[in-house]
Amino acid sequence: MRFRQVHLDFHTSPLIPEIGVKFDKKHWQETLKAAEVDSITCFSCCHHGYSYHPTKVGMMHPHLKFNLLREQIDASHEIGVNVPIYITAGINQYASEKNPAWRAVDCNGKYTSWNDSPLKAGYYKLCFNADGYLDFLSDLIEESVTMFPDADGVFLDITSQPECCCPACIRDMLANGLDPQNGTDRKKMARISMMKYYRTAVAAIRKHSDTMTIFHNAGHITMGDTEILPYFTHLELESLPTGGWGYDHYPISAAYSRKLGLEFLGMTGKFHTSWGEFGGFKHPNALRYECAAMLANGSKCSIGDQLHPSGKLDSSTYSIIGTAYREVKAKESYCDNVTGTADIAILGAEPFLTADEQIAGSVYPDGSIGASRLLLELHQFFDFVTLDMDLSQYKVLILPDVIKLKNDEFTLIQAFLDRGGKVVLSGDSGFDREGNKFLFDIKAQVSEKSSFDPDYLEPAEKFAPEYMHTPMVMYAPSRRVVPDDWKNATGKIYDSYFNRSFAAFCSHKHTPNKPEESGYASGVITDNILYFAHPVFSLYRRYGNTAVKEHFAKAFFELLGSDRKFTCDLPAQGRATLQYQKEFDREILHLLFATPSLRGGGSGESIEVVEDLLPCPEVNVELKCNRPVKSVRIVPENKDVCFSFDNGVLSFTAPGFICHQMLEIQY
Repeated sequence: MRFRQVHLDFHTSPLIPEIGVKFDKKHWQETLKAAEVDSITCFSCCHHGYSYHPTKVGMMHPHLKFNLLREQIDASHEIGVNVPIYITAGINQYASEKNPAWRAVDCNGKYTSWNDSPLKAGYYKLCFNADGYLDFLSDLIEESVTMFPDADGVFLDITSQPECCCPACIRDMLANGLDPQNGTDRKKMARISMMKYYRTAVAAIRKHSDTMTIFHNAGHITMGDTEILPYFTHLELESLPTGGWGYDHYPISAAYSRKLGLEFLGMTGKFHTSWGEFGGFKHPNALRYECAAMLANGSKCSIGDQLHPSGKLDSSTYSIIGTAYREVKAKESYCDNVTGTADIAILGAEPFLTADEQIAGSVYPDGSIGASRLLLELHQFFDFVTLDMDLSQYKVLILPDVIKLKNDEFTLIQAFLDRGGKVVLSGDSGFDREGNKFLFDIKAQVSEKSSFDPDYLEPAEKFAPEYMHTPMVMYAPSRRVVPDDWKNATGKIYDSYFNRSFAAFCSHKHTPNKPEESGYASGVITDNILYFAHPVFSLYRRYGNTAVKEHFAKAFFELLGSDRKFTCDLPAQGRATLQYQKEFDREILHLLFATPSLRGGGSGESIEVVEDLLPCPEVNVELKCNRPVKSVRIVPENKDVCFSFDNGVLSFTAPGFICHQMLEIQY
């Protein structure tokens, strides 16, 4: 996979004339070369349903007079730039208008659309199970693959299936013993339809090419859904921070995807907001930071753009992209064929949620986001895992907030503990699936949730922030915990006088705490288990209170003890990752620093924006290494850094930097 990719959207209305008339081979090539682009995904068929080349299967855009995709591929290949081709899959407006029976229908009999009314602008969703649609899509794919055998891959978009109640889906649900009136059964039918799509689409490509890359884009990599992975050659992690994903999303997606054994791209966009935006420009510093974060997390880079209907690449856009990609080009040799070195794992919550608890769209559960955010701000190396993965490299496993376990799942985690691992639990995590019994031996009784919402936490002295000596509100109730020995308690719970209601309230928000202790602990720490009675990870994601972070950090590092691998004094907004390059027997420590700020709002959207890249001061680093270190250098600048290595601990001071610094640790 190439490091410096562009995903070039070209969804173009039939009402716009003179399509592609300003495409110029020389300008195309000079623009891509100046921006250091080495791969560009170009369109075969867009969401409007139009092809950008002659077609016998679909419909060529009515105002396109030549084979635009052929010209784009030839121009790109002449300068060594790859060209995967894009084919819309789950949306095709032209096809849906010609074949309304292919449209997905919800359980209320309404066509599924990007909007709630046919009088609003938006595409219709197609059903992969509708009679005839997959045949049409397969023919469209085969035509593109045979017409452009030199294409470097196929990107299939909107590869998701709603709970469809079209005639074909109702027929097949009944034939399979499923009840169309039951939401769970509708989801099962959607899964059957999706698997049929994967088999059909991949067969259409592989019938003509064994080498083209294949990616199916659904906007989200669902943790635990490994059944679909054989139909992918690589992953592309769509995560536009300004487009609703935010800056929390990509680190989670990457921390899981790097465990799946596939190469992957991080995909951001040049847009100020999100896809479909013409004339929107992200600050160059934002792209610099986002691409650096991709490198730091072991991925290649992809930046989304949208081609003007005239076919001319936008000079402002590629000036901005070039600012980031010139830096990527200089760094990529230190970022290729890397593996993570994390010894902390967060157990992904998605496989433990019921169908009703699953979150729609490209959103991770609050507990996952909060756990990731805490470890990022504490500069700890971590992966997201599922229980079918090999956990032997990890010293700590975190189960955030909502992970209730079946017997076999508990057995796997107990085996991890028996091998010397340590476990962090919070809230409902650690209970059986019914939520009735706490499964782990933490030398305490853990029972029902408190009836007081919220309640208050006073940390034990060794786990308290320096500035806090009284109870803090926790914005949620805790599980009732009674330790066998209060020396193991992480803190004490104070109850509210009463819960706020119309009949009983105090002040503007919530009732204060009673002066006396409740008799319950806020958590327990043993030699190998740390339990928080509150859903601390979800609470940190929702409220971001630093006192909770500091309380968590002190307890967490107490649990780690001598197993703590990495320490540094980066600011909270700094990020640190460590990747190993086996070919060169070296580790690359990535230090990142940016300060996203919330802009917009009012009657519009609030957007996380990176504008100024402030200098990060020098960073003191301590890293546990299992063998002697030969050298530490800043790369690609090749500047030596003074270091010491004593008793297996590497110590050095990284000089101040802007945005991103890489340090090569050579063994």
